[in-house]
Amino acid sequence: MNILILGSGGREHTFAYKIAQSDLCDQLFVAPGNAGTAAIATNVSVAVTDFAEIKALVRKENIEMLVVGPEDPLVQGISDYFQEDAELKDIVVIGPSKRGALLEGSKERAKEFMAIHHIPTAAYQSFTEESLVAGKAFIETLAPPYVLKADGLAAGKGVLILQDLEEAKTELENMLTNKKFGAASEKVVIEEFLDGIELSVFVLTDGKNYVTLPTAKDYKRIGEGDTGLNTGGMGAISPVPFADAAFMSKIEEQIIKPTVDGLAKENIDYKGFIFIGLIKVGNDPKVIEYNVRMGDPETEAVLPRVKNDLVSLFQHVGNQTLDQVKLEIDKRSATTVMTVSGGYPEAYEKGKEITGIESIEDSIVFHAGTKFEGDKVVTNGGRVIAITSLDDNFKKALQKSYQNIKKLHFDTMCYRKDIGFDLAP
Repeated sequence: MNILILGSGGREHTFAYKIAQSDLCDQLFVAPGNAGTAAIATNVSVAVTDFAEIKALVRKENIEMLVVGPEDPLVQGISDYFQEDAELKDIVVIGPSKRGALLEGSKERAKEFMAIHHIPTAAYQSFTEESLVAGKAFIETLAPPYVLKADGLAAGKGVLILQDLEEAKTELENMLTNKKFGAASEKVVIEEFLDGIELSVFVLTDGKNYVTLPTAKDYKRIGEGDTGLNTGGMGAISPVPFADAAFMSKIEEQIIKPTVDGLAKENIDYKGFIFIGLIKVGNDPKVIEYNVRMGDPETEAVLPRVKNDLVSLFQHVGNQTLDQVKLEIDKRSATTVMTVSGGYPEAYEKGKEITGIESIEDSIVFHAGTKFEGDKVVTNGGRVIAITSLDDNFKKALQKSYQNIKKLHFDTMCYRKDIGFDLAP
């Protein structure tokens, strides 16, 4: 079959890497893609939210399966667009309906969903500009640190964790009144701070059945020791060493099953990934957030460990037969380290030539923000290239990733040298 992936980052290159290995895939297209996807698929210059152009591409290339990478087209309703179009409705779309995507599109909706279905999470309240005074009063009832979340999509950067009460009140005003995160912060969720260690759990569901993919832990902050500004992700490790069988059983019973069952009870059409951002508080899991797609760079660490044919898995999603699937997981650890442009996550330059990619051995190169300029690969984003390695444990895998990163070069290249620093060996 012919397959189209929407997106241009490391997550989409990883999807392409896995899908290109499948005998079920005849032709693979990525819109818009990057220099990495160009090597294994056909890149097409179509924006991920231009539904009319996506339809034209699907019709022209006889696409039978659409894999949606980023959140924006999902929140804007691409799955519904296909379902409601007589020419598109038979195409398998990996990604939830617009109602399902609200779990990521609105922090408030996610919190309400968790309350309705008794899924453990932090206590919270939400506020708008009109209730700014009440929001400041609510902050005063909490103990520091204070957690402020923009309700809408803010590219993974709309969460502030602040120690100082007055700073928290000022930032709330910046978000609501001065639109610090644009329309995303027209409403702000304030919640209690949960103290623990974080992990990510990924679920693939057909709306009735589900499979749980390997766990991962990502590292969001730009600076070593988890300091500095939030980014889209500086690295990831899979599996998470502290997520033993007993803890995973709690996650399944208290969080995964109630989430999938809750979607079904609310008659929400959901065929795709659920990313559950969790925190281990004591020995109990609590949900920090939902995403309605795979994470990045966690995808680059998780999918290389899945031995199953990814296209076959997606066919089972389309047919609602995931209960017939047994996941086969590589027992080795995978580590991903992201190289980024100098200045990221604030201002940075593009167009820097990247060299050394062909020298990398025994690791997988996933392109994130790259493109071709003539026959040269150049930087085209803040996060540029991820290096993923597998080995018996994450320390050995990390050693491989770091050894290979030293072979990569582009002007202003940065990366964190302490991925996994907070995990016991």
